[in-house]
Amino acid sequence: MKALIQRVKNASVSVNDELVSSIGQGLCVLIGISSNDTRKDMEYLVRKLLSLKIFNDEEDNKRWKRNVVDCDYELLCVSQFTLYNTLKGNKPDFHLAMAGEQSKEFYEEFIQMLRDKYKPEKVKDGVFGAYMQVTLQNDGPVTLEIESPVIKEKVAKNSNKGSTKDDYVGLNADTTR
Repeated sequence: MKALIQRVKNASVSVNDELVSSIGQGLCVLIGISSNDTRKDMEYLVRKLLSLKIFNDEEDNKRWKRNVVDCDYELLCVSQFTLYNTLKGNKPDFHLAMAGEQSKEFYEEFIQMLRDKYKPEKVKDGVFGAYMQVTLQNDGPVTLEIESPVIKEKVAKNSNKGSTKDDYVGLNADTTR
């Protein structure tokens, strides 16, 4: 799974010029699901979104000190299959993204897990598969990308060794899955 995270003053999603969801200060998160993602990837991303220290502590005047939970802020998640793309010449190819119906179920489970781990009323989303307009006011601007670690296939099929740091690849060095 991949998340493109933007710290925002406010954000909203509309479909056919009708407001679907909106948040005040918090995170606007574009969510990409790859064809290889599992529940462990979902758990990883939920944990990271809720614990990512992306907000300043106004009392101590320190940067990068607080997360969305500490601040009691909101999250607006938007499904975004185009995050898993490759280029074929000048044309994007999305074969790395999870297929439609399976992806919808996976995304809905992800949103529910996020609501279960935080406050349901603070987690909003768009309309899966719809043509959406996302409006936001960046705060900073701060934009980060997080991708769940991908386990490399073991060379030895019957290895009894546990996973090591070298078994994980991806943008994040965190190996605690």
